[in-house]
Amino acid sequence: MIGDRFPEWLDQRARLTPDRMAIRCRETIWSYRDLDSRVRLAAGRLVEAGIEAGARVAVLAENSADLAVVIHAVPRAGAILVPLNTRLTIDELVWQLGDCEASLLIADEWQRTRAANAAAQAGLPAPLDLAALVAPGASSTAGDLRWVAADDVHTIIYTSGTTGRPKGAILTYGNHTWSAIGSALNLGLHAGDLWIAALPLFHVGGLSILIRAALYGIGVEIQRGFDPAAVNEAIDRGGTIVSVVAPMLERMLDVRGHRGWPPTLRCVLLGGGPAPADLLRRAVAAGLPVVQTYGLTEAASQVTTLAPEDAIRRLGTVGKALFPTEVRIIGPDGAPVPPGVEGEIAVRGRTVSPGYFRRSVERPDGWLRTGDVGRLDVDGYLTVLDRRDDLIVSGGENIYPAEVEAVLRQHPAVLDAGVVGAPDPHWGQRVVAFVVVAGEELPDLEAFCRARLAGYKTPRTFVQVEELPRNAAGKLLRSELRRRLAQGG
Repeated sequence: MIGDRFPEWLDQRARLTPDRMAIRCRETIWSYRDLDSRVRLAAGRLVEAGIEAGARVAVLAENSADLAVVIHAVPRAGAILVPLNTRLTIDELVWQLGDCEASLLIADEWQRTRAANAAAQAGLPAPLDLAALVAPGASSTAGDLRWVAADDVHTIIYTSGTTGRPKGAILTYGNHTWSAIGSALNLGLHAGDLWIAALPLFHVGGLSILIRAALYGIGVEIQRGFDPAAVNEAIDRGGTIVSVVAPMLERMLDVRGHRGWPPTLRCVLLGGGPAPADLLRRAVAAGLPVVQTYGLTEAASQVTTLAPEDAIRRLGTVGKALFPTEVRIIGPDGAPVPPGVEGEIAVRGRTVSPGYFRRSVERPDGWLRTGDVGRLDVDGYLTVLDRRDDLIVSGGENIYPAEVEAVLRQHPAVLDAGVVGAPDPHWGQRVVAFVVVAGEELPDLEAFCRARLAGYKTPRTFVQVEELPRNAAGKLLRSELRRRLAQGG
């Protein structure tokens, strides 16, 4: 790294270790030489199509090796990558395309019809076919090594939109690079590492795997979507690291049964919000090397992560801040609070986004207030309690939905649970639980909770549903549950 400039990740990687495996996806296996050649070809086609430096190029596609090519090719062409969530409605896609002022939309065969509809409504040209963009052809030679500036914008990723309209978080080359460095310094780096990408590549958790791999020179196994049996098979074939959220981990354990795990698996990175304690204990009992992490789109993925040696000793926390990120807990007055005191999590450092696209950011002290509630202990380990916006206040008492959900999931008939607050004329709010249960009738969950929770935390209303709303990263959308309550169920 020279000053604030450094070689573009994939360009440099293809020169350093061209024969190392870069991508494995079903029958497709590419070396870094193969991947870089395809990226150069696709980037050239984007330039020929009129894409200029700084243009926003949106991508709507399912996980695939070809998508990995496009993810690298859009920045190689000098444009800014805007990955779009494939679960969005047409109206949501149209809004995001307009908000980021996209010049072009790229779509795969599975999203072609929806993409054409959204592009037309957003006033964009017809979507570019992803397969055509990455089709084989005569590629130019590598040429001079491409350099980028740390402050150059690489990506605009829209936040999950769990509250209100999503915002386009700007992530720079520097943000992504320092995030990758911090992760490697914590988890270590093995020459034979193979990172399993079962998270969506349009999500920062999935995208960051591709970026880290190019920096580290390791392989990525891309899975089309999450299938617990397929992920377990990938682990058996030599996958050493996998990134998951709690519902994914639970399904992997269910499918695995009593079979053990290969010694080559060295890390199961568990993020996506507070994890139920019983799930963590179950994973440890099964011999899984689970390492909890806390991350943000606005911080290019990981913020804090347990070190491998702390995985069991500090079970339930999400570790310490990764180098070079800082974390503090802020009280209602905006001042830092002592260890052990709950408050809002704030982060600062080179991994943190400079702001949101076309939105002003007031951050004079450099601290990003996350809206998440947590506490730091005296040793600097972070415990994440919940989203501040999801906090329920009943009779002056703070209730964290994640705590109540964890208790509900302990009931043998409860398959999933989501807890929100509903307006109450006497207490301010009352606790409402949405539950997915085995069988047709609800068990006596109130009595079950009352035996394990303080009375003010016990739900007064239980709503049986077939499934809970979650975003593509597996996070529970409590805002959708509140909307359902407001509409009468």
